[in-house]
Amino acid sequence: MSGTLNKVMLIGHLGDEVKMHYFEGGGCIGRFPIATNETYTNRQTNERVTNTEWHNIVVRNKGAEICEKYLSKGDKVYIEGRIKTRKWQDDNGNDRFSTEIQCNDFTFLTTKNESGATNNPVSQQQQQQQQQQVAQPKADASVIEDDSDDLPF
Repeated sequence: MSGTLNKVMLIGHLGDEVKMHYFEGGGCIGRFPIATNETYTNRQTNERVTNTEWHNIVVRNKGAEICEKYLSKGDKVYIEGRIKTRKWQDDNGNDRFSTEIQCNDFTFLTTKNESGATNNPVSQQQQQQQQQQVAQPKADASVIEDDSDDLPF
């Protein structure tokens, strides 16, 4: 096989809000970290050990705007993309390297009920109103007319 492959698939939780950067030409990028966990049992001590790995995610343009709008810290997300290493210089002129996941596809795995929307007073009011509407039976539903004469069969 002569080809190569640079593909990453991650399922994890957002470690922070999506940070947006807008460019003059109208484009934008969103950056956010996600955490993935590996849990195993240490055979010598029989205790559960959890290792957390942090990944820097970069999403571009429309995808970034969607992520900014719908994702919040703690949400679970599926990310698909490729690994990209950037070289940059810090304030002292030292070369630094950052490994990022250039996201080209994502799926939100946290439902609206599980996300931070329950902390929003507006959504709490909406949920209460919906629950009240469900709890109150409709008057029209209780009246059933018996027009069996008009049935076509």
